[in-house]
Amino acid sequence: MNRSLYILKRLGLGIPVILFGLTMSFLIMYLGPLDPVLAILGRDATSSDIRQLRIALGYIQPDGTPVPVWRQYGNIMYDLFTLQFGQSWVLQRGVPVTDVIANRMPATLWLGFWSVVIALLFGIPLGLYAGLRANTWGDYLASGGGIIWRAMPNFWLAVMIAGSLSAGGALSWYRGFGIRTDVIGTPDEVANLFTVVELFNGVPVLELLFIPIPNLQNMLIAFKWILPAALVLGSASMGNEIRIGRTAVLESINSKYVETAKAKGLSPRRIVVKHVGRNAIVPLLPVIMGETYLLIGGSVLVESVFSINGLGNLFFRAILGPDIPVVMALVFIFVIIQVLMNILQDVLYTLIDPRITLGDTQ
Repeated sequence: MNRSLYILKRLGLGIPVILFGLTMSFLIMYLGPLDPVLAILGRDATSSDIRQLRIALGYIQPDGTPVPVWRQYGNIMYDLFTLQFGQSWVLQRGVPVTDVIANRMPATLWLGFWSVVIALLFGIPLGLYAGLRANTWGDYLASGGGIIWRAMPNFWLAVMIAGSLSAGGALSWYRGFGIRTDVIGTPDEVANLFTVVELFNGVPVLELLFIPIPNLQNMLIAFKWILPAALVLGSASMGNEIRIGRTAVLESINSKYVETAKAKGLSPRRIVVKHVGRNAIVPLLPVIMGETYLLIGGSVLVESVFSINGLGNLFFRAILGPDIPVVMALVFIFVIIQVLMNILQDVLYTLIDPRITLGDTQ
């Protein structure tokens, strides 16, 4: 199948997935027990103030009749798909949602970057090493370490590391060298660590796409500040990569094409790099691409434990708000990212292994 046609087809099939995610979020937020009006005005608000705010938020009409749920649903779907995210209701009332998200994106991107680096830097090499040294002490150590890291729940590991880094903790020395990681957390403090490279400056909504690069003088501060959280967030994926990488190497190294390569007199290094390693990457690709799911879901917990003002922490606070425009905008962005990452994974399959066609990835 033509690659462009395949991508367009997958984008079309992704629309029901996006609608399902947004619909479930809408029903939970709009029909749930939390009332944003009371969160904004407080329980001492007068009935007149409550009525005026409900009209402003679109819950009731000026004559006092409630706006049907289906109409509220239609309005918010139209706003999301036309990239009109509106303004924050509770967390930063009156501030555009795009600004609220953009202010907290550098911390999450920096956390996600190092989480992926840690998982790839340790997971894949250890998995390949364990497979090439099967049934040795090195294999047992690498495989056992991967199982232990995978078995430890993120919330438990986050609490343990946070406690160890606290004053008087076993790892309190980490807070030394004049770097106070505990005072960095507000959006302004985080923003001061980075120089933002804007990819679509001036383009509505797309201007959210930018790359935060730490200033050289703040590189150590930014790295040390995010390292404990990145270690927690990347640990589960690292354990999966070790386990699956070892299995993939064992399957590849015992295959007929490896025996043929040995018979032709190819060097062990060339066999490992060109044949074993490349074919072992194929089953690892879903794990690597699946780290996006881990970063989105896990960052909510990890950012809350380590008091990082990123998108995960923002999402958690917006749900408790409840700040419905922020929640719906984040769900919209998260679901679209997942759809795009799934399409990218299918395309990468064909680039890594020419035997796989786009028709085989469906």
